[in-house]
Amino acid sequence: MKRLSSSKRSVSMGPVRLMYRVYRYVLPDVRSQLQLWREAAASIPDLELRKQALDSIASKQFHCEGGAVYASGNLSMRHVIIPLIVAFQTISDYLDNLCDRSTSLDPRDFRRLHQSMLDAVDPSAPLQDYYAFRQESDDAGYLNELVKTCQSCLCLLPSYSRVEKLVREWVGLYCDLQVYKHIHKSQREKELQSWWEKHKELSPQLAWYEFAAATGSTLGMFMLFLAASFPVLSTAEVEKIRDAYFPYVCGLHILLDYLIDQDEDIAGGDLNFCSYYDSKDHTVERLAFVVEQARTKILCLEHTRFHRMIIEGLLALYLSDPKVRSQKQVRQVSKRLMKNSPLTRIFFWLNSMYIRKTS
Repeated sequence: MKRLSSSKRSVSMGPVRLMYRVYRYVLPDVRSQLQLWREAAASIPDLELRKQALDSIASKQFHCEGGAVYASGNLSMRHVIIPLIVAFQTISDYLDNLCDRSTSLDPRDFRRLHQSMLDAVDPSAPLQDYYAFRQESDDAGYLNELVKTCQSCLCLLPSYSRVEKLVREWVGLYCDLQVYKHIHKSQREKELQSWWEKHKELSPQLAWYEFAAATGSTLGMFMLFLAASFPVLSTAEVEKIRDAYFPYVCGLHILLDYLIDQDEDIAGGDLNFCSYYDSKDHTVERLAFVVEQARTKILCLEHTRFHRMIIEGLLALYLSDPKVRSQKQVRQVSKRLMKNSPLTRIFFWLNSMYIRKTS
């Protein structure tokens, strides 16, 4: 691929170099961006919206940190990629809090809120009243500013037109998931299974709840943002990214997230897709399958080592989370998933050191 004369220098790297780039360049920029959005959230007039905005940043900062790792693949464009990923992920986390912890069970409300994510990845889309179906609405332009930041960043990606269709497809699936998983408990499973029936050809080897998990990941979108940051991008390469990331890399991401959140979700009455596994052994078997499929699928991509490190970094990021220590079954699953993976253990150790340093 012609553009790789420059992208190889940016993307092809070993674990030490990747971690250096992440800790030296990416994480400081992520924290700076989050501080700007934290200050904006603190100025939201509506008390409920302010609480959910601030809580989403405080409790889910690592989502932005993990997603922004993709900016290490093209540091010369990190001034675009990092603000884009942070703004988009902040929308996702904020809306998740509004749907999970707030005052509505109205699918129209959830659909309209998540229209902001569809608008965020369409630079030509006009802003809308995203709070039209809920009581709380005065956010002093907070959500609009997040959307506009994404749109302005996308305009600076030279190859965005080549990935926009796929980005919008994945964002559409993500938004569908957020609607169906947050409606009344008595309707969730039925709606999710009906939705899966319409799309199961996208993931024939996955159960409905594993497919749903895959649609909940933003990593595929972030990979497309990285790809679009280079001036030359072929249609064939975009298709390879599609095949590699959905459903397995994306599925691994969210299944790990659900794995470590099981106690928290039980306490909050939230839907958790890992709860559908029959036993610890079933959980290990299925997660191991998803891991191996993800490792196999990324072999078709340029810079396989980079994507392999993304996968191992995901395992380390989630399995080193402090929440794992308090859940015996999750600890046991964690040990079995890291078995025979030296690269995962390296990332696990590095991330554990980072957690201790910053806690």
